[in-house]
Amino acid sequence: MARTVFVNGEFLPETEARVSIFDRGFLFADGVYEVTAVVNGKLVDYGPHMERLGRSLAELRMDWPCTRDELDAMHLEIVRRNGLKEGIIYMQVTRGAADRTFNFPKEPVKPTLIAFTQEMKLAQNPNAVTGIKVITTPDLRWARRDIKTVMLLAPVLGKQEAYEKGAQEGWMVEHGYVTEGTSSNAYIVKDGKVITRGLSNEILAGCTRRALFRLAKEHGVEIVERKFTPEEAYAADEAFLTSASQFVMPIVEIDGKRIGGGQPGPVVRKLRELFLAEAGG
Repeated sequence: MARTVFVNGEFLPETEARVSIFDRGFLFADGVYEVTAVVNGKLVDYGPHMERLGRSLAELRMDWPCTRDELDAMHLEIVRRNGLKEGIIYMQVTRGAADRTFNFPKEPVKPTLIAFTQEMKLAQNPNAVTGIKVITTPDLRWARRDIKTVMLLAPVLGKQEAYEKGAQEGWMVEHGYVTEGTSSNAYIVKDGKVITRGLSNEILAGCTRRALFRLAKEHGVEIVERKFTPEEAYAADEAFLTSASQFVMPIVEIDGKRIGGGQPGPVVRKLRELFLAEAGG
């Protein structure tokens, strides 16, 4: 059965959804996106996602595609129309359709807004029981990774390399240090302390990361914000990632080297349980 998707103010069967070939998202990756998790039919961390969307739009000098109330209503309605109990909502805003020139369109152009749902096992993801494998890969991205743009070719290549090597995620490395995953934030645990890179233009300010920091503080888990090398990760007691679609996910192998005996450790298990309890999983 075809999903119901959203395109520029209309809910349509996915087979009828269309955008212009002149859309700047298609021609230039001139757009931004957000992914919001849904658990038990309810949105998870929706507020922070919309806050980050606003920041991304502002950094690229793009207009909001509609009012915040209309955007909120769209998210709730697309969940209802698809009967989504658990999974994600992907939404994307581009600068809109205009004749192809690198500079912004001279005449006002209405932004393009699309959204769709995907069913996924989030709370009971079997990978959370066994842990996942990660490889390291060169970070080939541009300098403004803090903006959640649809320009994702470098992460696509990194993720594909990981899959071809039997792993589920790639940790990108620049100047000898891990930046983040191809679609996640990266963490290691040593002597009970969580270590992760501090926020800057070099990584995305993850909404799940933000929730994790708050939960860790509330429950006495220390987080140290600093860079770490792949070699430090190999010697870590535990490792994990966070993202909207994987929540808090344990990592048991990096570049073929077992982490923490090859099974999820106590710190990551605790943090995942805390996140799930708040998300309603």
